[in-house]
Order: sequence, then C-alpha cells, then structure tokens
Amino acid sequence: MHSLANEIEAFSKASLKKQSTRVTTITGKRLIETLRDARVQIVEDAQQTDGACGYVEDTSLDLNIGVVKPWLMLASQDVAHDYEKLKDYKISHILNVGYSVENAFPCEFIYKSITILDIPETCIISFFPECFEFIDQAKEQNGVVLVHCNAGVSRSASIVIGYLMSAHGLSFKDAFSTVKNARQAINPNPGFMEQLRNYQPKK
Repeated sequence: MHSLANEIEAFSKASLKKQSTRVTTITGKRLIETLRDARVQIVEDAQQTDGACGYVEDTSLDLNIGVVKPWLMLASQDVAHDYEKLKDYKISHILNVGYSVENAFPCEFIYKSITILDIPETCIISFFPECFEFIDQAKEQNGVVLVHCNAGVSRSASIVIGYLMSAHGLSFKDAFSTVKNARQAINPNPGFMEQLRNYQPKK
C-alpha cells in the first residue's frame, strides 16, 4: 500500500492541465496568462475585439442623445446606427471618434472618422484641431453634428467638452457641467480628465 508521500512523489506535473486566465488591464488591454514550467507566460489576447474597452461590455442599446447645443449632439454608436433617430434630430454631420465603428449611412450624412483609443495614455487634445474644424464646418453649413464614439461616455464627451472650452471660452468646470447636463452618462477616463483640466485653448 502506497503511502501519501509515495503518491506525491510519483505524481507528475505533466499530468496537470495547462490553465489559462484572460485578464483585462485597467487600460483595457486583454491578456492571456498561462502557467508553463512553473513560469507565467503572458501574451496579448488575439481574440479581443476592442482593445479600448476596459470594462464589461453592455450589449443593450443606448439611444439617448445629449443635446449640448441645438446644432451639437453627443451619443453612443447605437444612435449613429439608427437612421430614424438621426433623421428625427435632423443630424447632417457625424464625427465618429470610436474604435472599429463603421459609418452606417455614408450616402446620407457627412462623416469624419478619427480612431481614438479610450485609454488614459492617449493624448486626446492632439485630436482637438481636426475635430473642432469639422464641428465648426457643420455649424457654418447650418447643419447639426453628432459626435459619437463607442459608448458615448469618454472619448466623444472629451471632444465636446474641449470644444466648448475652445470655441465658447468656458472653463473646464462649466464645460463639463454643460455636457453632463446634456448626457448624464458621460465619464471621461482619468487621463482625459487631467488633460482637459490643464487644457489652455489658443486665443
């Protein structure tokens, strides 16, 4: 009869199944951790669909539109893909700053697409000039512009807050409050918030 010590000695590590754990970092990067030969190997998850996530995806539709100005709207990608909603709000221009979000109606609206990752390390203010130029273009053409990203929470909200600071001379606090009142769901990531607080628009 084998003793417990003998059983332990005879046990082979090779008989263990290799276990892998998927990890999402605070910045949204998805990694796979695998224990091999007593060492943890870490690789990026090739199956990740949006490296900018950083949160559990909500698959329910968000069709709420934040009316910041009569000609400036803020929303999620769901609104950008809802033709009737866009027509109801008389949208003519669409600024898409999301990640892997297609422009659904290229023949119906004037689009500008700029891929921005929703991670604190992204220099959001570097995208301001071309975004603001497009927003101004829509206004000058008596159009209505919708600014959206994926969730309509961080990237697009930061663009609109920055625009109010630049074009209307609002302080960060007032610009943030204006956008928050229009769309309660906004929540720019910490890196974007810090950049907006320190943003000094050119006079």
